[in-house]
Amino acid sequence: MRADRLFSIVLLLQSYRQLTARDLARRLEVSERTIHRDMEALSGAGVPVVAERGTGGGWSLLGEYRTNLTGLSEAEIQSLFVTQPSRLLADLNLEKASEGALLKLLAALPPLHRRGAEYARQRIYVDVTGWNRAEETVPMLHTLQDAIWQGRRVRMSYGRGECGTTERLIDPLGLVAKGSVWYVVAAVEGQVRSYRVSRVESAEILDEPAMRPPGFDLAAFWEESSERFRTQLPSYRVRARARREVVKRLPFAGRFARVEEVGDADAEGWVEVRLRFDVEEMACEYALGFGTQLEVLEPEGLREKVAQAAANVVAFYARGAGPKA
Repeated sequence: MRADRLFSIVLLLQSYRQLTARDLARRLEVSERTIHRDMEALSGAGVPVVAERGTGGGWSLLGEYRTNLTGLSEAEIQSLFVTQPSRLLADLNLEKASEGALLKLLAALPPLHRRGAEYARQRIYVDVTGWNRAEETVPMLHTLQDAIWQGRRVRMSYGRGECGTTERLIDPLGLVAKGSVWYVVAAVEGQVRSYRVSRVESAEILDEPAMRPPGFDLAAFWEESSERFRTQLPSYRVRARARREVVKRLPFAGRFARVEEVGDADAEGWVEVRLRFDVEEMACEYALGFGTQLEVLEPEGLREKVAQAAANVVAFYARGAGPKA
């Protein structure tokens, strides 16, 4: 395991020229102390790793030192040949290039590893699209992609629903696919934000260099912003009991319902559950959908609303209104 990590350190330094011990520790999921010990081991083995102290410093390889990739493990090869999300590659016009690269790599592998690669390719398929999500059109995706490759600023028109369209001058930093939805991450007036690409109505690449914040890491930004978004979501918690036979259906019965805790079934077949919704109205509709198979226990206000809504439904149908034969 340590040998793999040492080799990964050399490859990372070849790719990025210079990385801090913190960067290496984060990428390799170890402590900074471990990285320092690894550097001592590499130096002892004759690999010319050097450390530059102070602001802007870090670890690097001396001169033009290079190492060749001498071998891939079976698991590493299989990971390369697991089917890539073809829809996303097609969005970026990279689907054919990906297929060509894999074919060349497959042809270069020894027969034993070639069988392992083909084995993985035929047994794992990744589909990033949801069952109910409508496909989004992203006509400006290629323009934004070109701007990112060229490191150029973009002037874009961005649709904001009922608020109309707004003009933005952005420094595009990267593209992110969340499921099958594309976002462009960009710096705007000193702040890094994300924009849904399907809402970009027009985009013009300017003859001005895009300004990239020092040390910006796209993956780290997205993880942090996603976590921040999740913590800021509205939260409405419910304690209820459900019939044992419907418990497995609870996570799938409502798009915005989250099952947080499931208890044990009592002697009568009831299971206490704790649920989370965005707002009270969603919780009410969810409870009504299960009829007598789910009972709200808390909050009391929601319990009363569900009971009243159910009574209204009974009264509505009791009136006998409807089309006459």
